Amino acid sequence: MEQIYFKYEDDIINPCWDNVFKAIFTKDTPESRGALACLLSAIIKRSLSVVTIVTNEPPVESINERQIRYDINCKFDDDELCNIEMTLNPDNYEAVRLEYYSCKLFVSQDIRGKDRSYKDLKRSYQIALLVNDPVYDDEAFVHNFKHYDEETGVSLNGRSHIITVELAKLEQIAKKPVKEMTAIERWAVFFRYTPDKEKRELINEIIKVEEGIAMGAQVLLNISKDERERAKLTSEYKFAVDLQSKMVDARRAGAASRDFEIAKIMLVDGESVEKISRYTGLTSEEIDSLHNTN
Repeated sequence: MEQIYFKYEDDIINPCWDNVFKAIFTKDTPESRGALACLLSAIIKRSLSVVTIVTNEPPVESINERQIRYDINCKFDDDELCNIEMTLNPDNYEAVRLEYYSCKLFVSQDIRGKDRSYKDLKRSYQIALLVNDPVYDDEAFVHNFKHYDEETGVSLNGRSHIITVELAKLEQIAKKPVKEMTAIERWAVFFRYTPDKEKRELINEIIKVEEGIAMGAQVLLNISKDERERAKLTSEYKFAVDLQSKMVDARRAGAASRDFEIAKIMLVDGESVEKISRYTGLTSEEIDSLHNTN
């Protein structure tokens, strides 16, 4: 494989955009398949061979869900299942969401039939690469969650896993010599800092020592230089961000309207400005303006 090298002037599209992430790892090419197998091997910490890939997308019938989140569902050569996704802005309920989809992935296995039993259930992995804002209040950027007894620490020894990789916790790791980084640390730094031209030499060094990342980098470089594909991915990303922004603005406007209505009722009941502010979050000036209109 030809050595990949990102030049300082190269305009590399962000691999943390969920649709770009999907595009890198689901192409029907040796580089794309090889990169995915290496990424998953680094996360799960054992050598894996990906047999089948299903590129899941939100249903196109729902305009509110379309193009907002992409994931990659795949099966390994030992029939174990994996769902991996890139999430720019984790939700407040991210942990519960991951648990929900982990359960769906695990029970998607069909063990009906006279020759099948629970012993035939394979391991399943729900993996989330979380980009902005740490989700867990510690310094570890990788967490592998399994069921266990909270009091004794005894593991259920089940077969479903939830693995999170928090890219917002890489500042110190990015300062390590590349050869001292683990495989998952190199992948995480690659995702986080590839668009940063000031980190270009660091990324090139990682590409040089990690074959799987080199394969992913080749696909990413091709995408970045292909004007039609780049325009398509950028348009999809803009659509998702615009839609999300409009939905958030609508929720905030609704919440603000409710706050003003509550404030009006509390004013009629003779409550103090301080108490109204505490309950609604409105400023004293906003509350005074309502008082003057009554």
